Amino acid sequence: MEGPVADAEAEAARISTDTDLMGRPGQPWDRRAPFWVGMAGAAGVAVTVGLVEALVTVSSVLVLIGLALFIAVGLEPAVSWLARHRFPRWAAVTTVVVAGFALVGGFLALAIPVLVDQAGQLVAQLPGYLQSAEDHNSLLGQLNDRFHLQQNLDQVLSGGSLPNVAGGVLGAGAAVFSALGSTLIVVVLTIYLLADLPRVRAGLYRLAPDSRRPRVILIGDEIIAKVGAYVLGNLAISIISGAVTVIWLLTFGVPYALLLGLFVAILDLVPVVGSTIGGIVASLVALTVSPLTALLTAGFYVLYRLVEDYLLVPRIIGRVMKVPALLTVIAVLLGAGLLGIIGALVAIPLAAALLLVLREVITPRLDRA
Repeated sequence: MEGPVADAEAEAARISTDTDLMGRPGQPWDRRAPFWVGMAGAAGVAVTVGLVEALVTVSSVLVLIGLALFIAVGLEPAVSWLARHRFPRWAAVTTVVVAGFALVGGFLALAIPVLVDQAGQLVAQLPGYLQSAEDHNSLLGQLNDRFHLQQNLDQVLSGGSLPNVAGGVLGAGAAVFSALGSTLIVVVLTIYLLADLPRVRAGLYRLAPDSRRPRVILIGDEIIAKVGAYVLGNLAISIISGAVTVIWLLTFGVPYALLLGLFVAILDLVPVVGSTIGGIVASLVALTVSPLTALLTAGFYVLYRLVEDYLLVPRIIGRVMKVPALLTVIAVLLGAGLLGIIGALVAIPLAAALLLVLREVITPRLDRA
């Protein structure tokens, strides 16, 4: 072993000069060699898999961040309007946030006592419903005979199922706390994003090449305007649906009118299918009054669905979004399949943004190709 080392030391002394103290570098490795090509490919696959796993791990957090950004962009028109009327940015954001909390707090202050009262009425009337279920001549009794509702309920509440019931209660409690935590995170993120939205917007636009940045700004601002119009318009339509539901149910003496109105308003935030599901539930509750009332309620929701689709939506948000009806349905179905309710909520503005990019960027390039 000393011979080769001694020869190498002699060669090292020979190549060390005043100009190249450590000797001249040798020939670089051939990066096209099969070994290095395989290593680079394997490293690329490993990095891609790691990124995908990281995205999957934090997917729930990314969904909350995306939802907060969506809401912040939706509230931006109100903040911009105040800013144009000589409000400082911080004052405009504070005004919009305080107004939002005031509306939600005022609604809850008015609604919770009534909801608690109606929930108490429902609990008090449960024995009557159970007695009606045992009457084979009543409508509820006929449904019980056909679908064995009371038998299934007894099996759930039997002693052998108590652990399952307890587990279900604990699971429901955990779900409620998880929903409250997610809501708090979204609210906090929305406030921060709304306050820093101009800086976030400028930072995103800086990612575009300088030669294309002006056009990216025009397209991006148009997308922001579409999202803002959709959020505010969808909220207005949901309030209208909840209000007309309460008025209709109170007129015909259907119980739990406010509870059902709130339920329909929340579901109507989901495009296409929300108000339909709410109408079905309200019609089923109207069966407790009479079959005729239930039939009239179902007809009312069919008529309201037409009014909402062909009058309210086109006038409030249709002129800004400009999304075909078929694409609206497809977008909502795909969004709901991917991200559930959140996906259905953001599906239409995302479809409008894709249409805008397709019309302004992709189609002209294809025409010139």
